[in-house]
Amino acid sequence: MTAKRSDYISWDEYFMGIALLASMRSKDPNTQVGCCIVDENNVILTTGYNGFPKGCSDDEFPWAREGENTKYPYVVHAELNAILNASGKDLRGARLYVALFPCNECAKAIIQAGIKEVVYLSDKYADTPATTASKLMLNTAGVKLTQMKPEISELVLDFKVDK
Repeated sequence: MTAKRSDYISWDEYFMGIALLASMRSKDPNTQVGCCIVDENNVILTTGYNGFPKGCSDDEFPWAREGENTKYPYVVHAELNAILNASGKDLRGARLYVALFPCNECAKAIIQAGIKEVVYLSDKYADTPATTASKLMLNTAGVKLTQMKPEISELVLDFKVDK
């Protein structure tokens, strides 16, 4: 009998990989963030990435980070986009995977949706008031915060099916 493969990825690596893949759909020239939300049975419920709302052309709205007319009033963050893309699915008790720790606005949506765990890679804005507020709200609401320490450094997707 042949033994099963031993070099497969973990559930956390799989779902974070889906979040990172979703981020590649973002047209933001500076920051690409993706999100994947899964239920307690490891079933993907929804995904999202940062971009403009439906019907708002990414050719007509600004992508600038600084100046008078920036992207910030318009961009929907990956976490909120994933929650909205769920189209009424029950997200209570779900886990949310995202590369960048959620901002305070996304934290509100995460809490209201009943998501019970946030798994993230980077906390590069840890010292900002928005992230401090986010952590306070998430902790107060009992949302588990897990910084992922992956066993692997990269995932490679190969579109060649004839190997």
